[in-house]
Amino acid sequence: MITQDQFDSELKYIISNAIREDVGDGDHSSLACIPENARGKAKLLVKDKGIIGGVNFAKKVFAYVDKNLKLDVLIEDGTKVTYGDIVMYVEGSSQSILKAERTVLNAMQRMSAIATKTKTFVDLLEGTNTKILDTRKTTPGIRVLEKWAVKLGGGENHRFALYDMIMLKDNHIDFAGGITKAIEMTKEYLNETGKDLDIMVEARNLTEVEEILKNEGIYRIMLDNFDYEDTREAVKMIGNTCLTESSGNINETTVRHYAECGVNYISCGALTHSVHNMDLSLKAVN
Repeated sequence: MITQDQFDSELKYIISNAIREDVGDGDHSSLACIPENARGKAKLLVKDKGIIGGVNFAKKVFAYVDKNLKLDVLIEDGTKVTYGDIVMYVEGSSQSILKAERTVLNAMQRMSAIATKTKTFVDLLEGTNTKILDTRKTTPGIRVLEKWAVKLGGGENHRFALYDMIMLKDNHIDFAGGITKAIEMTKEYLNETGKDLDIMVEARNLTEVEEILKNEGIYRIMLDNFDYEDTREAVKMIGNTCLTESSGNINETTVRHYAECGVNYISCGALTHSVHNMDLSLKAVN
C-alpha cells in the first residue's frame, strides 16, 4: 500500500479539487444573503443506519475551508449509528460552514456506505481465518477515501494502484505469451529497475495453479472464478508456498463458503462499486 505521506498528499488533492469544483469563484447563494461576519452552528445528522465513515476527513475539509471553525465530534469513525444520531457539531462562520457542507456530506455518505457494506462481509467471515479485500474498482479521483472506508469497516486494502504491486492477470499472461514467461519477464524487470514489489499471479484453473507453483518468489495466487471444489483443491495444492485469494463475483451469499475453502483473502469489487449512500444531512442549529 501507499505510504502515509502519499496518503496525506492524495487527501489534499481531493479536498482542494472538491472545493474548486463546488465553490468556483464563490458561494454566491451564501454571499448574497448571509453577512460576512455572521456566525452559526450546525449538526451533522444521521438519517439512516450503518457504520459511520469520513469523520476525520470532514475535519480536514472544514479546516481547509476555514481553520477557525470549531468541531465537537460526538461519534468517531467506524462506529455503528442509527437514525437520529448526531455525529458532530460545527460552529463558526456561517458562510464557511455552508461552503464546506456539500463536500463533507458527499464524502461521508459514500464512505459510510462502503464502511457499512464492508462490515457486513467482515461479520459474515467471523470465525474463519479469511480477510476481505477491496479492489481498484473505485470512483476515479477519490480512491483513497473509498479504501480508507473499507478499513473503517474492518476490511483490508488490496494494492492501492498499478505502481505498488505486480499483479499478473489474464491479459498480462496472454499478451506476454504464458504464465511462466510473464513471471520470468517480471523478475527480470524488477531486477533491472531495482523495484521491490510483491508478485501476484491470477489463475483461471487448476492447471494454471500448477504452473504458477513451478515458479519461485510468488507472493499470492488469485483464484479467479473458481467453484468451491476447485478452490479447496487449489488451496491444498498451494499449501504454505504462498498466500491465496478468491475473486470473481463473490457476494454476501457465497463469501462464507469461499472462506471455508481455506483461502487467506477474498477480494470483492462490490465493496466500493455497488453501495447505496448513507443518508446524512447538515442542519442549522438555532
